Amino acid sequence: MMTFFVTHSVFHQHLRRLTLAGFVMFVAAMPVALTSPTLANASEDVVEAMGEYLMFQDYLSGVIRPEQIDQSIFEAVVFIDTRTSDQFEAGSIPGALHIEWREVIERIDEIPQDQKTILFCNTGVLSAQAVFALRVAGFENVLVLQGGYQGWQENAAYKP
Repeated sequence: MMTFFVTHSVFHQHLRRLTLAGFVMFVAAMPVALTSPTLANASEDVVEAMGEYLMFQDYLSGVIRPEQIDQSIFEAVVFIDTRTSDQFEAGSIPGALHIEWREVIERIDEIPQDQKTILFCNTGVLSAQAVFALRVAGFENVLVLQGGYQGWQENAAYKP
């Protein structure tokens, strides 16, 4: 139990050092960081914070299935469609905001922190990346819709 406390404390220290600008720089530099030892070392704190974040997550942490979204949940959450503009305009979950998955950090001020927020794409793959980025940035209220928009269309417990 003491090991968990120390490790958990270290995790939070790294998260406090993880600034939004540092995280954005890390994500933008990822392709270069793979080949540049200088950039890889510069983002060591970010990489460590991400790794420690993952160590404390449950298997289904940050995931919600369409079958779980009944009327009470539907009415209590914010939905963010992370697909392209064309896909969003062709059809989306009613009331969803539109922020493409690559823009979530850039538009982080538009994402509520005081309300459960469900991000989705077509299948859940790209929105999972957006949720991971937001969770590492300190958003504990964000979830990815497993199966994405397609899953919601086929299996949602509630559709208005």
